[in-house]
Amino acid sequence: MNLLKQIPKVDKVLSWEGVQTLLETHPRPVVMKAVRNVLEVLRAIVLREEGDAGLFTDEAIMKRVNRELDEINSLNLKRLVNGTGVVIHTNLGRSPLPESVRQTLNEIAFGYSNLEFDLATGERGSRYAHVEEILCELTGAEAALVVNNNAAAVLLALSSLAAGREVIVSRGELVEIGGSFRIPDVMRQSGAILREVGATNRTHLKTTALL
Repeated sequence: MNLLKQIPKVDKVLSWEGVQTLLETHPRPVVMKAVRNVLEVLRAIVLREEGDAGLFTDEAIMKRVNRELDEINSLNLKRLVNGTGVVIHTNLGRSPLPESVRQTLNEIAFGYSNLEFDLATGERGSRYAHVEEILCELTGAEAALVVNNNAAAVLLALSSLAAGREVIVSRGELVEIGGSFRIPDVMRQSGAILREVGATNRTHLKTTALL
């Protein structure tokens, strides 16, 4: 209880010269958040009976506030080394962009562009048109549409091609993928009728031939 009494109030910490300096370069709500976070950590330390008086000096608290503020202002995304052995790793950002596109990104991403503007007609265009022609050339498809995850692609494909019709899926593929997308739920929403075949570990062509 004596250590708890040594933890200063938020208003007192905000009046310190060091914190006043921080307020000159950072938004007040952000500085207040850093101060509150630090004081909450100190309270938790005391309640766990792990603290000592050295934690509650003005200098020690000020150092914590500075570190906390740096942490709040730091980017959430960090560059990592992929040591998993999986080249296209969903949890690590999938495929890294090649160095060859860096200059293009610098030219386009940091200014205005014709993302949804048709330069030929001078009218509003479609953001999908920029990649549709390339995908059609690569795949031989008549048309193409880009979405940001596999679940969306499966939903669109099933809705377009299999609504009201049976779709055969091996039981081993009835999985849940990132974002809690379950294959049976995606199929149900598309209007397709799920027809399970095989076992969870193995499916044979002769099994599907009996349907």
